[in-house]
Amino acid sequence: MIVDVNLHWYPDFFYSDKAFLKECLRAIPRAYGEYVQVHDVPGTNKKQIKLERPKGYPNLEFPIESTDPEDRLRAMDEGKIDKGIMRWCIWPEWATLEICRRINDAMAKSVKEHPDRLLGLAIVPPWGDEDCLEELDRCINDLGLVGVQVEAHYGTLYLDSEEFRPFFKKINQLKVPVIVHHTALPVDYGHVIDYVNLRRLFGRCIDQMTCVGRIMYSGMLDELPNLKFIHTMMAGGLFAYTTLITPKKSKVVSDRERFDPAASEKVSGYLKNNIYSDITHAPTWSKTQLECAVKELGADHVLFGTSYPLRKEWLLDGVDHIQSLDISEKEKSLVLGENAMKLFNVKG
Repeated sequence: MIVDVNLHWYPDFFYSDKAFLKECLRAIPRAYGEYVQVHDVPGTNKKQIKLERPKGYPNLEFPIESTDPEDRLRAMDEGKIDKGIMRWCIWPEWATLEICRRINDAMAKSVKEHPDRLLGLAIVPPWGDEDCLEELDRCINDLGLVGVQVEAHYGTLYLDSEEFRPFFKKINQLKVPVIVHHTALPVDYGHVIDYVNLRRLFGRCIDQMTCVGRIMYSGMLDELPNLKFIHTMMAGGLFAYTTLITPKKSKVVSDRERFDPAASEKVSGYLKNNIYSDITHAPTWSKTQLECAVKELGADHVLFGTSYPLRKEWLLDGVDHIQSLDISEKEKSLVLGENAMKLFNVKG
């Protein structure tokens, strides 16, 4: 069973329902540098969403294919993917509760139309008031969505902020996984915006590594031990830093202790019990990097994703790229589907 945990989705009415589209556009905090427009793709009759942050620096585009259920299934077949877990990208950082309710209903409808192939994630503003917590309950217990999607940060606040603690307490009670999708740029992005590859790829990694590091060192996972976080972009390349960010006490007695070995022990436990990495799009990582990730994080902590339809090549080559790795067949099976099936309680 091959499961894509990063299948990008927009409701089929997104471009055609002008009132809803305007409501979504109004939710964007333009006064803080966000700039989003819907425009025609040059040379085609298609539309796409384009995000710039700040204005003049493109960071994300979402094509109309994101709204097409038939295209989604054809692509999954072509990419040898049995099941896809869908997520709504860009807007969750800004979406109001009213927008989220309509999106959640549409997500559940998409799943209901193809229950053997598709699963969906809930979107809820993370502020933890009574209405938001009720929507979380509705999504999981009534709509049958299998997890919750959050953004790596909201405004200037990362997920360890106290403002979000009631929200995560509720998810801890519901015992469903949390997909942490990267935002277009980290909170502090001034030094990466000038160059497109730094902005559009490395910027996401900075965002996720900052997010996951703050979660692990905040202590929130002691309070909420049921939380399972799945971070995109390989959690910002977390596999390269697991030893570095968990320093042990020096064996040389005369050394001045500059770090916090007790905190390191706790973080090592969180890496085993609470933190997972979504490859996001396998072909953008070399075989050596992915093999290292499996070795450092454990094959049971790495999940396959394609980010379709952002780049079809990532979907078409993704499964074969994982199959080409110099790891065991069992490890490949875990990455390609078994981990997702266990975390999201997916039936075969």
